[in-house]
Amino acid sequence: MTFTAVIAEDEPLLAQALRAELAAAWPELDVVEGVGDGAAAVRSALQHRPDVLFFDIRMPGLGGLEAAAELADAWPEGAAFPALVFVTAYDQYALQAFEAQAVDYVLKPVQPARLRKTVDKLREVLARRQPQGGPALEATLGQLRHLLQAGQPAPQALLKVIQASVGSSIRLVPVEQVVYFEAADKYVRVVAERGEVLVRTPLKELLSQLDPQAFWQVHRGTVVRCTAIDSVQRDEAGKLHLALRGRAERLPVSRLYAHLFRAM
Repeated sequence: MTFTAVIAEDEPLLAQALRAELAAAWPELDVVEGVGDGAAAVRSALQHRPDVLFFDIRMPGLGGLEAAAELADAWPEGAAFPALVFVTAYDQYALQAFEAQAVDYVLKPVQPARLRKTVDKLREVLARRQPQGGPALEATLGQLRHLLQAGQPAPQALLKVIQASVGSSIRLVPVEQVVYFEAADKYVRVVAERGEVLVRTPLKELLSQLDPQAFWQVHRGTVVRCTAIDSVQRDEAGKLHLALRGRAERLPVSRLYAHLFRAM
């Protein structure tokens, strides 16, 4: 039986080597496209809906984990999600993938004997894969959450105040007054009860300084204070959106974080 794959690898020689070794180890596998960055990987996977994805952990823009999470959020409801294999030169990521029971990982440079084991594992996974999403996609989301959390900076002392440059002054915003944080290009918008400010600290770094019981990540680029949430609404496409207390905007919730919102 023929299966299809997409390779996302930003180093052309390594991508070529992976293609060649796959052709030898799994002649029936059709690599329909190779791309060099995470955003292109998401677009390619949505277009081709392959059976297998080989995602490099570190790519320009979106890394492999972030690209996989974004793809899972955009994946058509009810469709079988591809089997994921992470490609990495870094053993710590490989170990994290293994511990999270991701389908498998491939270390650079590609070793033929090791790749054959990956192919055997992929064959087994695809042989028992259900034609529809359901539990398989939920399991993948759980794996991705584990991997993304493992890649977070070590927890730091909790922030009490956000300090932001506003013109020639520094504005201090108490963290308990923050409604949500939103990544915006090179900045993070800090939306508070009384206006908003921009800071240059990356969202991932800010997240490590926030109380996880008080602030929930609900999207790749959004962290919201849970007590600011009034309700969770599902649109016609099945996507979740947060309604905030006393505010008109609606914040989207990705599939990766939909598990946070379950009736008690």
